[in-house]
Amino acid sequence: MSGAPILSVRNMETFYGPVMAVRGISLEVAEGALVTVLGGNGAGKTTILKTICGALEPRKGSIRFAGEDITGWLPDRVARFGVGHVPEGREVFPLLSVRENLEIGAFARRDRSAISDDLERVFEYFPDLKAKIGEQAAYLSGGQQQMLAIGRSLMMRPKLMLLDEPSLGLSPILVSEIFDILARLNAEEGVTMLLVEQNANVALNIASAGYVIEVGRVVFEGDRETLLASEDIQEFYLGRKRASERGKRRWKQRKTWR
Repeated sequence: MSGAPILSVRNMETFYGPVMAVRGISLEVAEGALVTVLGGNGAGKTTILKTICGALEPRKGSIRFAGEDITGWLPDRVARFGVGHVPEGREVFPLLSVRENLEIGAFARRDRSAISDDLERVFEYFPDLKAKIGEQAAYLSGGQQQMLAIGRSLMMRPKLMLLDEPSLGLSPILVSEIFDILARLNAEEGVTMLLVEQNANVALNIASAGYVIEVGRVVFEGDRETLLASEDIQEFYLGRKRASERGKRRWKQRKTWR
């Protein structure tokens, strides 16, 4: 990956009880980049984000962020240091209003006078939320709840945003709208993002680079052009048929090697 990494994960291993979910993963995210992690269900993608944000503690390896070793930090400390997490399934506060959900995102900030300005900034990207500002989050649509979860993270002014399956359960139209906004946030606001996705087509449309995860291991990595040109990625993640079976054998061999 090009550029100085704001996030560097090295040989990270994370367990759920006796089960190893992440098996010695290493990855980097350059400041200002939008990097995606691709893989199927159970590959370990969500576990990677949970370990980075402090919800899980790695048994081995290290996590460096913004020049500091944050391995084993508690989630609130990681958040205060500038890592915003948009979890899988949105997880908004259903009984609180849209405004209250967004204000919770600014819990760690001391510049209280700037919070109202940032609310308006969020509403510029998500005008649907402004129209629902006084409504309970429980009554929002799935797409609006996803927008609210992203907006809540933006209220932190994060140096890095971790996004876990933002396309999950949404219609293709809403997926396109939300991913367009993520691309704008990255390009216009310079928000660094690590995006976990099963939908490789939409992820690679906005990402500058990516990693492919299988059974808790990185099996392929590269910039966007390298990933899109790979016959393996085209067949197994983009749904395109390859011209020969040779690549399929290589893919199986690679997973065995790793």
